Amino acid sequence: MKRRAFLAAGAAVAGTALLPPPFAVAAASLGKKGVMLMNRIGPSASTLYICDADGSNERKLLKDGSFDHHAAFSADGTSVFFTSERTGDGHSCLYRAKTDGSGVQPLVADAAMNDWAVPSPDGTKVAYVSTRGDHKTHIWVLDLRTNKRTSLTGTPALAGDPASPDGHFRPSWSPDGRWIAFSSDRNTAWRGHGNGTGWEHTQELSIYVVRPDGTGFRQVADRDGYCLGSPKWSPDGSRIVFYEITVEDTWGAHRPEAIGTVASQIVSVDVASGARVEHTTGPNLKVAPQYVSPTDIGYLVKGGADEGLAYVSATRQPVRRPLRSPVWSPDGKSVIYEKPDYTTRTLDAPLHSWDADWDYRFCDVFPALSADGRLAITDKQLGNSSIVTMRPDGSDQKVVFDTATSGLDQTQVQHGLAGAFRPTWSHDGKWIAFGLGGWFQTRATSNAVLVRVPSDGSSHQVLTDGTTNAGFPSYSQDGNRIVYRVWGKEMGLRILDLRTGATTVLTTESDNLPDWSWDGKLILFTRKTSPTDFDVCTIKPDGTGLKVLTSSGANDGHAVWNHDGRILYNSGMYGFREEAALYDDTFQPYGQIFSMNADGTDKKLLTDSRWEDSMPLYLTQDVLTG
Repeated sequence: MKRRAFLAAGAAVAGTALLPPPFAVAAASLGKKGVMLMNRIGPSASTLYICDADGSNERKLLKDGSFDHHAAFSADGTSVFFTSERTGDGHSCLYRAKTDGSGVQPLVADAAMNDWAVPSPDGTKVAYVSTRGDHKTHIWVLDLRTNKRTSLTGTPALAGDPASPDGHFRPSWSPDGRWIAFSSDRNTAWRGHGNGTGWEHTQELSIYVVRPDGTGFRQVADRDGYCLGSPKWSPDGSRIVFYEITVEDTWGAHRPEAIGTVASQIVSVDVASGARVEHTTGPNLKVAPQYVSPTDIGYLVKGGADEGLAYVSATRQPVRRPLRSPVWSPDGKSVIYEKPDYTTRTLDAPLHSWDADWDYRFCDVFPALSADGRLAITDKQLGNSSIVTMRPDGSDQKVVFDTATSGLDQTQVQHGLAGAFRPTWSHDGKWIAFGLGGWFQTRATSNAVLVRVPSDGSSHQVLTDGTTNAGFPSYSQDGNRIVYRVWGKEMGLRILDLRTGATTVLTTESDNLPDWSWDGKLILFTRKTSPTDFDVCTIKPDGTGLKVLTSSGANDGHAVWNHDGRILYNSGMYGFREEAALYDDTFQPYGQIFSMNADGTDKKLLTDSRWEDSMPLYLTQDVLTG
């Protein structure tokens, strides 16, 4: 859309858009320094259900359920082991209960992400996934008699290439208890979707086994160009079954527009010889396979018209219903699964905090704080992506730019592909600038312009000509300039002088999300440094002094300056937290929030959840109570 088209839409009328629910950031808990606001992409709740194998008699599994998922039966069928976030939103811990849902007991609850507890056949041990230690996902074993925890894959003897994702997932005990099978992307390359052109990473998994004492590690199944996941043993221990999907399709498997279009197959291998059998053919995303008898295999059809439980043989009827992570009882008569809820969290909803000095709370996207303590956000969760401002206590809410009057395609706005994104305050608090147009997947075909409005939203001014996709602005300290990025035939960062209207080319690389430091000396931004890698950089406003601050191999981005001069950013440097094909409705499913010094030193992990965490903003206690 050209500048004149945006202008023809007319000035925004403050307050005409639907205001978000009252967004009052409550004061931090006693003794805390304040609140860190952040965004999380992932389910807001999850409930475990149990039913008969034919789908009848469905009921909730737990009497006191609370964000529970990833269940596993004990070998005798009397107990259930599961993951829960009941101690805090985002805090994955391990529990067990009786099959009737009573007697919930904690097993592992520490600061790490702990997931997929699977009991040994004799009931004395539990294999599980944990980020304890080096923050990467490893296979651990918990001795239930002594409470001793042992890392199987996080030892120097089994260390993979540190430049690889190096994650380990979905442990499964052999029937005799002598081996644990799991999937892993160790020693694989970071790959972008779109056959290496996209910024979101795909995943290549192979199947491995290791003894419970950490010896005997070996690969039992792999296939070039494919991802092999969620292994389970046959009843006689001679075979391992898993799903097999192309590496490229691991991206489509968790994208909402592609989940019903990609396909995978159920495959098993002979553990001794490696001989493989393909048990399925044809369409549908098939995951979570399990032997339900010596001759039949159940699995989940994820997404699409056939979503639900299915079987390799024709002796059992499919069960059509939306569910995730099914696990069949040892006798094959019952199934436990979860139903995740993607209802958006309420603004300021408490999240688990990994920092004793700060409370963590949920926020909409791109929060920004003015020098005088006023908040601005892109109100994406209401589906209008307008710009809203307010005091941190929720008072004086204003829609200072309403996308309903902007001339944008409202269908794209509702899908989050267009709107008014990334507000930035002038340092005197009188102006707010933002990008207006098409974003994300549409940026290659949609233009966008920079817009600024006075803080009361009484008018608006389009600052760029609309011939390219211009967005993600940030004000200079003196308020006279704005740095922003362009995307299209021209790439990189530009600086607009608001006094003269002149535009200066700062960079010409694939750069994004600039943020001007409060002292005016540096501009922080994200650069595509290779076909599959984005890194956080700084540069001086005159174009000199470029520094690349990250080099993880994963994506590092969404960087902003914190009030203390440190940098806050999102990174996947510790790899995936789960098999990528098993996520839903995510972009970069493994991203966590980090901080570092302005020179890139002293990198610290601030979240350790299973979900995509980003867009942090710290509000000190004096801002919240002022």
